[in-house]
Amino acid sequence: MRGGLTEAGPTPARSTIQAAITAMSVLAALALFVSACATGGTGARDEGPARSDAVAGTTASPSSVSTGPPDRTKAVRLIKDDPEVSAEVKRDLKPCVGDEYPVDVSYGELTGGSGDDIIVNVLTCGDAVGVGSYVYRKDDDGYRNVFQAEEPPVYAEMDRGDLVVTKQVYEKGDPVSDPSGENVITYRWTSGRFVKEYSWHNDYSSVVGDEPTVAPETG
Repeated sequence: MRGGLTEAGPTPARSTIQAAITAMSVLAALALFVSACATGGTGARDEGPARSDAVAGTTASPSSVSTGPPDRTKAVRLIKDDPEVSAEVKRDLKPCVGDEYPVDVSYGELTGGSGDDIIVNVLTCGDAVGVGSYVYRKDDDGYRNVFQAEEPPVYAEMDRGDLVVTKQVYEKGDPVSDPSGENVITYRWTSGRFVKEYSWHNDYSSVVGDEPTVAPETG
């Protein structure tokens, strides 16, 4: 009793209304969840960020979905099937041990194509001297040769979006393992081709390591 009035609990009508509101809220949340699942939601894509030409309501074709770069075997096939690669490089490209070919393969974004660009360096088996360096650009219909250097010893690599080609320099009498220096050339993809950006030359010291190092005397 409070002030002469009986303090009653919730009336049956109020309880019924509250139960109906709760049930409607649960049904609405469930409908939103099912709708999100049906449209794919906004979860992360396993294959990486969406391509810029993807639009709502379209299905990506198999050629536009990245399936990863070619492995070493496929990179060798790229070289052997490429009409621009010299016959000499193709002839000498043979397994060193078992089915292991002397090629270095790297990949990344150099040209802004439809997938990762591929850099393939072909080496010799005995001393790993680079005899050819190639860049393949990913297009919708496959890979296309957009750069090659076949003046050994040569080696190409990727550096912060640029193509860096190193050519070792030998003077008369230099062993293969000890060149006299190197020329380094950096290329950047511009207007559909690689353009030389800058270059420099490094001379190697011919005396380092010839004489033993003597520790300074201490008083």
